Amino acid sequence: MMLLAILFFPLALSAQTLSGVVDVHVHADPDSRPRSIDAVDLAKLAQARGMRALLFKNHNESTAALAYLVRKTVPGIEVFGGIVLNRAVGGVNPAAVEQMVAVKGGWGRVVWMPTAEAENQVRYEKANRPFVPVTLNGQLRPEVNEVLALVAKYKLTLATGHSAPEESLLLIREARRLGVERIVVTHALSRSVNMSVAQMQAAAKLGAYIELVYHARPVNTDNPPLTIQEYEAAIRAVGPEHCILSSDLGQVGNPLHPDGLAAFFRALREKGFTEADIDRMSKRNPATVLGLP
Repeated sequence: MMLLAILFFPLALSAQTLSGVVDVHVHADPDSRPRSIDAVDLAKLAQARGMRALLFKNHNESTAALAYLVRKTVPGIEVFGGIVLNRAVGGVNPAAVEQMVAVKGGWGRVVWMPTAEAENQVRYEKANRPFVPVTLNGQLRPEVNEVLALVAKYKLTLATGHSAPEESLLLIREARRLGVERIVVTHALSRSVNMSVAQMQAAAKLGAYIELVYHARPVNTDNPPLTIQEYEAAIRAVGPEHCILSSDLGQVGNPLHPDGLAAFFRALREKGFTEADIDRMSKRNPATVLGLP
């Protein structure tokens, strides 16, 4: 969830084409948190920059209906939604997943495990507030297994949310056992998730994609942003074939999503990553996550 302090982007970035890019971590209005742009305006901007698809994420409600409406309003770009299993939807709630799947259009594609209200996130913040657990005594809770079975049944994508690395590996193993084909480790390098290289490699070996996000400045935190060197090391250790580049943008004061992605890609090129590497991580792999050919 952080990033590249070195990149406060020149205006030239706004002219860069992002032809074919798929962003699977997009925040936008309408939301209960302050956002820098609304979903319709962002879809228009992304379409004008040549992007192929956006996946909208809201920490508190399903975005399947939003995806349906944005698609009707902005032709020429694929738009998807999903559901984050935080307290506002009942936590790890199989009924909420069923409802998301039933929304007209079928554009709800991703189920995120708890994020801002994950037990791991709350403990990391040393906060005194309710959280949504996914494990009990080192095992996945029954409702988590129910949700994973639904993800498999409806051929959805599982994202690990802000789970601890050990929890994420439990989720991935059980999801694979149940037949889930598409899995993403959500912003694996973020300070709260903080997966080790060995854990990322283990997740990739199980068939999960490792998501790496731009998010230029941490919001409401004193933690330093991640450096491009940390991203470089992770990608080289895991391999571009197992990684996804996303924005995780939409926060007031941060770059807009296309500009953040353009800056991210430029920084990685400067570290020696090829166009083929960047295309794999920003086009092919995230398209696969959404079930696109």
